[in-house]
Amino acid sequence: MTVVIIVIGLWLSKNIHKLIVKFLNRSRLDNTVISFISNISKLALNTIVVLVGLGNLGVRTTSIVALLGATGIAVGLALQGSLSNFAAGIILVIFRYFKVNDLIESGDIIGYVEGIRIFTTVVRTLDNREVIIPNNRLIEDKIINHYAKPERRIDLVVGVSYVDDIDKVRQIIATVLEQESRVLDKPEPKILVGELADSSVNFYVYPWVESVNYLPVKYALIEGIKKSFDAHDISIPFPQRDIHIYQN
Repeated sequence: MTVVIIVIGLWLSKNIHKLIVKFLNRSRLDNTVISFISNISKLALNTIVVLVGLGNLGVRTTSIVALLGATGIAVGLALQGSLSNFAAGIILVIFRYFKVNDLIESGDIIGYVEGIRIFTTVVRTLDNREVIIPNNRLIEDKIINHYAKPERRIDLVVGVSYVDDIDKVRQIIATVLEQESRVLDKPEPKILVGELADSSVNFYVYPWVESVNYLPVKYALIEGIKKSFDAHDISIPFPQRDIHIYQN
């Protein structure tokens, strides 16, 4: 009978969990919050099924709950790291440092958030590796959320030769920016003569894009500027060293 109760209980638990997830998906809650609540509810439902099954065997569940409470304290002291990860997960969800599908950077990891679990956060790196990061590490370390703001500025440094006409160079760069449809009109892009370097005149190019387009637009602009420079005979200087050999 107990086995039947547990089997039916797990079936009910699974379906109730599906209903909870379905309800959460219909709500206006963020996907990050939904994922976190889903994990906790699943654990709680399965725990209830186990307690009911043990109760049917004649085991006093009140004693078990009390024992679990006492054991929880002891285990908690031994597993302070896990508890801190659990608390950190709650903090991440409440304060919304990031959400699912955001591009974040923490330590040496950069990638897209796939979900916040009870103890860990799952991140998919740009080269499609799955990285499991303890929640507590994210709280203690610096977090850079590349999608926190809707727009983001691209910072490019473009060097040209001293013999090139800087007005012509500025116009070429401006044309490349105008031809890239993903570059925003506002804030207005900036093209500045930023530095007279040792072997080049460096232009600082500051276009704005939607945050989700940052990387593809950055790479497209670099390629577009190089091709336009080649087409207009604008040279991009590179470090050179003259070696003089003297023979005694």
